[in-house]
Amino acid sequence: MKEKLQDQRVDYQKGTLNLNEVAENPLSQFQNWYQEYEASKPKDPNAFVLATVDSKGMPHSRVLLLKGIDQGGFEFYTNYQSAKGQELAANPKASMCFFWPELERQIRVEGEVQKLSAEESTTYFKSRPHGSQVGAWVSPQSTVIESRQILEDRLAEFSTKYQDDVPRPEHWGGYRLMPKRIEFWQGRSSRLHDRVLYTKSENQDWKLQRLAP
Repeated sequence: MKEKLQDQRVDYQKGTLNLNEVAENPLSQFQNWYQEYEASKPKDPNAFVLATVDSKGMPHSRVLLLKGIDQGGFEFYTNYQSAKGQELAANPKASMCFFWPELERQIRVEGEVQKLSAEESTTYFKSRPHGSQVGAWVSPQSTVIESRQILEDRLAEFSTKYQDDVPRPEHWGGYRLMPKRIEFWQGRSSRLHDRVLYTKSENQDWKLQRLAP
């Protein structure tokens, strides 16, 4: 398998990324790129990898779905009592990584994470399908369970309890990652990729730089 993996390589040639071509604000640049990626009709275009760090300094990553860009930040939702929820409570810093192979692009976002207001979380929760709303009550996310049957039993219980209106659990809600660094990566031939970095200064302006690949 090692030899097979070592032989797998792609010469990226689908695009370029120059400093004089990008938006002054990285969120505008993200939205421009996202629209291009969405037009390629990939599955789950809003998927990204969220990385957090636990109390022992061990990093953990998992795939989530981006649910909004508002007030200068990137929004996602989860169970506050999950592993990532507990890690964010102890260390409210995280990074996001978007990989868009159809366009040979990657975006890395790093910054501090804050909880959305109860009103914001409830508004989004009410927009979810009924099954997803019930599921937020069913799963004790990240905890050890003895069998799948436990989930099936809880699903039956809460489906009966909440046949119509489903209230948002207090343990479920949203976060907003407020970026301090955003890097845009465009694959180029011979591994000489284009990398453009936005860094937020103390006066909240964005500094733009090119990085070596």
